[in-house]
Amino acid sequence: MTEATPQSEQSATSQTQGVVHDVTLFAEPIFHVGSFTVTNSLINSWVAVFLLSLIAVAIGRSVRRIPKRIQAAAELVIQKALELCDSVTNSRAKSEKIFPVVFSIFAFILVNNWMGLLPGVGSIGFIVREEGQSVFVPFLRGATADLNTTLALALFAVVATNVFGIITVGAWNYFNKFINVKGLLEIPGKMRKEPTIALVNPITFFVGIIEVVGEIAKVASLSFRLFGNIFAGEVLLSSLAVIFAYGLPIPFMFLEIIVGIIQALIFAMLTLVYFAVASEGHGQETHAEAH
Repeated sequence: MTEATPQSEQSATSQTQGVVHDVTLFAEPIFHVGSFTVTNSLINSWVAVFLLSLIAVAIGRSVRRIPKRIQAAAELVIQKALELCDSVTNSRAKSEKIFPVVFSIFAFILVNNWMGLLPGVGSIGFIVREEGQSVFVPFLRGATADLNTTLALALFAVVATNVFGIITVGAWNYFNKFINVKGLLEIPGKMRKEPTIALVNPITFFVGIIEVVGEIAKVASLSFRLFGNIFAGEVLLSSLAVIFAYGLPIPFMFLEIIVGIIQALIFAMLTLVYFAVASEGHGQETHAEAH
């Protein structure tokens, strides 16, 4: 049996009292709903969604014909974000379709990145008995420091871009971006006028198959980049707090605030580029790279 004892303000220094508090790669379970496990990172995600909902409602209620401070600030942010979106899509109509998804992803990641730096997140929890020792389990854990969350976000982004591509250019044309059956079927009819088509189109067919691998690689790239940067930051801050809790971690916390913005922006921009590329017809792809 596992014994749980409520405890507040436990830290890594509790090892001296026989309590182990290690930074783990996995999110710790808090409770179960049937067979469904609710982890501390999932609770953190719910809190982030709740906060974003409150902000959205507050801004929505403040909308006036003559904008005040909150509305003016929100309009400025949205306008600048749309202009940034336009610079990638080269189309305001296309940007307006993509923007709600991309901006929502950005806001969700940013809030979760910053929540991991708040006092109490990772330091308030309870103690359980595991394998003969007392282990501290925090109630909250930064959601983007959990690979499950970043993997879910990456899967959503990649699947959404492919669905958007199918809706925009049509299922058959989008399918031929990956497996160019159309190109193979064109070879007999165009062989006499364009002999080189017998060499070029089979090459594009195999290049398209490589693109399928690229779609899978996008999931790994997005998820591991975000998880690695945020998790490494939390480990760094925890280590510094153990060395000297007063003063030393503060400059690094400001650095992590900046890293949180950058990582949210990178994830959102890459998703935006994927949407833009998916919306182009076969042979019209814009080869955009994000560094």
